[in-house]
Amino acid sequence: MLKSVAAGGATMSVSDLNLFNEYPHRRRNALTGEWVLVSPHRTKRPWQGQRDRPAQAALAAYDPGCYLCPGNERAGGGRNPNYASTYVFDNDFPALMPEIPDSAPREDGLLEAHLEKGLCRVVCFSPRHDLTLARMASADIRPVVDAWIAQDAEISARPEIGYVQIFENRGAMMGCSNAHPHGQIWSTEHVPEEPAKELRAQAAHFERTARPLLDEYLEHELAAGERVVCTNETFVAVAPFWAVWPFETLILPRRPFARWGQMNEAERDGLSAILHSVTVRYDNLFETSFPYSMGFHPAPADEQEHPEWVFHAHFFPPLLRSAEVRKFMVGFEMLGTPQRDITPEQAAARLRDLPETHYASAASAAGTPSRNDG
Repeated sequence: MLKSVAAGGATMSVSDLNLFNEYPHRRRNALTGEWVLVSPHRTKRPWQGQRDRPAQAALAAYDPGCYLCPGNERAGGGRNPNYASTYVFDNDFPALMPEIPDSAPREDGLLEAHLEKGLCRVVCFSPRHDLTLARMASADIRPVVDAWIAQDAEISARPEIGYVQIFENRGAMMGCSNAHPHGQIWSTEHVPEEPAKELRAQAAHFERTARPLLDEYLEHELAAGERVVCTNETFVAVAPFWAVWPFETLILPRRPFARWGQMNEAERDGLSAILHSVTVRYDNLFETSFPYSMGFHPAPADEQEHPEWVFHAHFFPPLLRSAEVRKFMVGFEMLGTPQRDITPEQAAARLRDLPETHYASAASAAGTPSRNDG
């Protein structure tokens, strides 16, 4: 919680959290050092802008035209096996390549460029075309978690790899070109920009306090409770104090560890369960298959211990007011500072109060169609 805010050169006490629910203010992201402008009063404005109605057509369990379904030919010409659980393959159209020519960096005054090796893979979560993480049981997500752990171990052992980024883009609104449940792995020689910022912040905090930043942050969130979305015995999901996206969440382990390979059996089950809990709540919020970008941030793939780093996951969903109205990062956000309307506390309360039974399953059990079916 912020302790004070400067207004007209004076310092105003903000012990009353209601001020933050009514007036514009800035919040600092302790994990990156960046700031976000929060304007909660703007939720009262009418919306006459773009509405993106998500597709709601029912999907079949198998789609003969899908290049990710079992037995089908992929876009790159390969053919998938008749897989029965998770399936991983090298991306047919990778953004990075493991074999590239050796070349000296280009450094010409202000202009600098370096060749970058890497490896890209696709992880199919299930053979069923009609599922999402929200529609999969926790026990069915567990093989996905195991696949992520195995892939991270294999790829991070390669001497040229410095970071393994595992992520999922869910929904056409987030640029996903195939509805089949899947995610991606991009691995790079160098630590990418976002985890690099987090590395600097966590290292600086650990040097000052001898405590991992995110472990201390989780302790604060559990004590406050106002931004906690859901919990289990090993993981906690919160709407981070510094969230940029309207219903952004951060998943943190109760026991601090840095890498995928340090996760024990109970934590593998716990991660599967918290992913299910968060994604079901997202779908239930506006009774739609909720779009998002989700990804995990482990410590860099080097030989260092990284006691400052805590493994975590980010969910960045774009929907703002309904299944049709999304948040745009334009204008001031692109030229100045990210800005949000609904506060993280308000977002957490809305997500926290939602059931963990998927709205479509509840409607089916009741024998009534959900409002967004068909």
